[in-house]
Amino acid sequence: MIQEKPLLPFEQWLLQFDTERWGALWHFLIVLVVLGALAMLLGLAIGTVLYGPVKAGERVYRVVANALHELFYVSPRRVWAIARVAMQEALRRRVLVAMAVFLLLMLFAGWFLKTDREPAKLYLSFVLTATSYLGLLIALLLAVFSLPNDFKSRTIYTIVSKPVRSIDIIVGRILGYTLVGTVLLLIMGASSYVFVIRALNHTHTIAVQEELPEFTSYDKGHRHLLEKNEVGEVIAVYEHDHEHTVTEKDGRYVVSPPLSTMKARVPLGGDIRFINRQGIEVERGVSVGKEWGYRSFIEGSTQAAAIWRFKGIDESVLIEDAEDGKYLPIELIVRVFRTWKGDINKPIEGIIQLQSTDGTVKTEPEFFYAKDGSIDTKYFPRELTDTNNQPVDLLEDLVDDEGQIDVVVQCIERAQYFGFAQGDCYIHLGDASPVWNFFKAYLSIWVQMVLVISIAVTASTVLSGPIAMLFTCSFILLGFFRDFFVGVAQGTQEGGGPIEALVRIVTHMNLISDFRDKNIAIQIMRWIDDGLQFLMVSLASVLPNFNDFNVSNYVAYGFDIPANLVAQQLVTCLAYVIGLAVVGYFLLRNREVAK
Repeated sequence: MIQEKPLLPFEQWLLQFDTERWGALWHFLIVLVVLGALAMLLGLAIGTVLYGPVKAGERVYRVVANALHELFYVSPRRVWAIARVAMQEALRRRVLVAMAVFLLLMLFAGWFLKTDREPAKLYLSFVLTATSYLGLLIALLLAVFSLPNDFKSRTIYTIVSKPVRSIDIIVGRILGYTLVGTVLLLIMGASSYVFVIRALNHTHTIAVQEELPEFTSYDKGHRHLLEKNEVGEVIAVYEHDHEHTVTEKDGRYVVSPPLSTMKARVPLGGDIRFINRQGIEVERGVSVGKEWGYRSFIEGSTQAAAIWRFKGIDESVLIEDAEDGKYLPIELIVRVFRTWKGDINKPIEGIIQLQSTDGTVKTEPEFFYAKDGSIDTKYFPRELTDTNNQPVDLLEDLVDDEGQIDVVVQCIERAQYFGFAQGDCYIHLGDASPVWNFFKAYLSIWVQMVLVISIAVTASTVLSGPIAMLFTCSFILLGFFRDFFVGVAQGTQEGGGPIEALVRIVTHMNLISDFRDKNIAIQIMRWIDDGLQFLMVSLASVLPNFNDFNVSNYVAYGFDIPANLVAQQLVTCLAYVIGLAVVGYFLLRNREVAK
């Protein structure tokens, strides 16, 4: 599975405070203080112009004092009353039509989804992506027109005339629409799970012959090779990311439904480093000219190698087989780059070895053929043989006192390359519940939905419905492309700032060439870009990164979503809801409702 950003431990993500990185808590507090200070300064400036400095100070003090009192004394009863009204309003606006659209989509989706070598990946990616976009659209339409319609129809007067504070209105609206969206997501999640299970469910038949046929029947775009094991049991060989059991009944072979179509692997990752062709340790491997630099490549038939160091290796990491003892399960993903094609049907050969961290003990190489882009599982027994053909114990001789061990992978064919990233080799600790993993994926969609609802409710306190919708959509789009936005703001993206990019488009310049003339116009353009980039950096500091909430790849590729990631998403969501509720309170509090 592709993971470009390392997942930090929750404590480090939240509380880290050093020169390299500030944790999420400190970032939140800094943004809160800066925005509060700017709001007070803006209020003082406007008040000074309108009323004079003394009266302006009194007004700002009164607003802050009242806000602190109201924000810390939110009434759950009033909030729930507003939430109930919001839910009734959502039902009156026929929000259940969206559910009918989703069910219709699930009903006919199977007709248009082609048979794939990895069917679980295809179906899971589809349902999670469809639910994500539809859920965000529902959240947007629910929340963005609510308050503007109340202002327009003047029904807001019946609320503000009662003992209800502005913060109660904001929190109540967010809560009400969140509850409606939660119910819809639960129904969507259950429907999606049933759809995936039914789409993946199939079986095969085996022709009745005197001798066992070579293959099962053809179904769902594939068939399985049949083999007999040592005790005479028939096995349907692993194919299309699943397998079947075969039992004999009344002289016929009966094939079971597919097994393990949905997985939730729990991996133990390691830290990768590379050895170049001269045997010198380097930070990255060879570049083969691919624009995306996620993976580095090692050259075949040289000393080049990719080495992963794993920590926390002990008896509990090994899996136990009743007949063959204990094993260390290592799973490997290899991407192959061929400088010459040769026999395209013949895979490229490589070796994998276990090594002590000091390099003194190394196991005998295990040869394998690279399954390009697919997961290849290797089982290393506890009793191994080293390169000198001497017996070694995996835990006693290879694992050091700190529980660390190295895994070394090399390509042995000349002029061919293996490509690796850090997440391409891991120790398989076991499998979590696929159902619980599916639920966690929907929890991440729920987090995105709550964020959109909070942004839309806050924007609708001062903007009309269409403008609030445009603002919220812009916020969402910037959130999905936040990395690019930050790159432009910080000047790391090719092509310069916004004005420079516009000039390059108009003059048909490429992104790399510098301007030949260093005249005053170019200097002014750069100065304007500097100002705009400062504003963009400031905006980026409060933008949610919606890509970080997308965990569909975990489920589609069969990996367990870490609890650490779920906790980070929930805390981030809570921080945004609190911040947006406070901003919405001040905007609604200072709006002239009876206009």
